[in-house]
Amino acid sequence: MPTPARTSTDAIVAAGRAILDADGLEALTMSRVAAAVGVRAPSLYKRVRGRSELVRLIANDVAIELAHTLDAAATAKDPAAGLRAIAVAFRAWALAHPEAYHLLFDRLPDDARVDPQVNARSADALLRTAAELAGERHALDAARTVVAWANGFLNMELAGAFRLGGDVDEAFDFGVERLTRAIREESPFGP
Repeated sequence: MPTPARTSTDAIVAAGRAILDADGLEALTMSRVAAAVGVRAPSLYKRVRGRSELVRLIANDVAIELAHTLDAAATAKDPAAGLRAIAVAFRAWALAHPEAYHLLFDRLPDDARVDPQVNARSADALLRTAAELAGERHALDAARTVVAWANGFLNMELAGAFRLGGDVDEAFDFGVERLTRAIREESPFGP
């Protein structure tokens, strides 16, 4: 009779996520996760093939959490208000989970990156809102513009790089408002 499993993939992902959130990606090791779930490191390989798969599973978990956060924010009937709500929720989530946020935008080996279907799912709310603002033809371009700007802003904010004074919240609001206005305006490239 086989011995009962002493852990599960869900428990391994939860333990890995806790380690990531507390100490960053460098601290995420198979042995540390094994200790957190109460098994020896070789036992993890029954559930997870290696560190790259562990990182991918955690990245998927992070992306799904972010998708739920953005879905909950994207309830406004007005697309401009919807984009603002998505941007504010994205920023709040990133500031609350900086290591998880960085995981989504880190340069990782292909086998450690978020699964393509999970990545697409995490973009649903923003793509829908961008389509309402810019039209279906430019939805992806608009969404990429928003993410690129927000990622740059958040990386600077998380690094403490805004040192010239002024109110960072006001700067974020200014950026969201200007992006929204620019995306909503008629494109010089046609509809």
